[in-house]
Amino acid sequence: MFRRDYLMNMIEQMTEAVGQILQLKKELKHQDALLVIDELLDKRFGISGNLIRSLSDKDLMAVLTTNGVIETDKLQAIAVTLKQESELHAELGNEDASFVSGLKALQLFMRLSLVGAEPTIANPSKEAEQLLEQLKAYELPPHAKQLQAEWLEDEGQFARAEDVLYELLEDEAVTNEEVEAFYRRLLFFEDDRLEAGGLPREEVQYGLDSLISK
Repeated sequence: MFRRDYLMNMIEQMTEAVGQILQLKKELKHQDALLVIDELLDKRFGISGNLIRSLSDKDLMAVLTTNGVIETDKLQAIAVTLKQESELHAELGNEDASFVSGLKALQLFMRLSLVGAEPTIANPSKEAEQLLEQLKAYELPPHAKQLQAEWLEDEGQFARAEDVLYELLEDEAVTNEEVEAFYRRLLFFEDDRLEAGGLPREEVQYGLDSLISK
């Protein structure tokens, strides 16, 4: 009962806040909308906005974990807020600020998807996909690409995961052994699932053999 009431209150607050932000955007009052976001981050999540901005996505999830239970609702709300902030900065031409907020939102959504978070405030998987599209003009840092590859594999998007892993391999951000491990994991899947993921078994085996022969 308590969690349901808490969740309903949070959904109501987020709906109201996002509606306010969208209305201010429509009125071209972007700076006012950013102030709403600052207030939201400072007052509604139990930790300061400065801490939310300074912590990495991984550390932020650790802070919002108690006795092994992740506060996924709160993290979804934070990620939604940061996504809105990213879009506002993009419309203002603040590309660096837009990228920073968008990247943290993306990584939070991918991590939430990986832990199987129930989509209460937002759907982590769909939001992550949207943010990847939004940030496609930018080169993601290696740690973000590693998380992206893990998330894509978990989503069953094997061909896309392979592409990201080879980008990391070229940049020496992962080892041959790590990519080999990816292919070996895929070999345990049924053919239908590999086909659906864009990486048929013969391509998986070819990729693995190519790495082993190096």
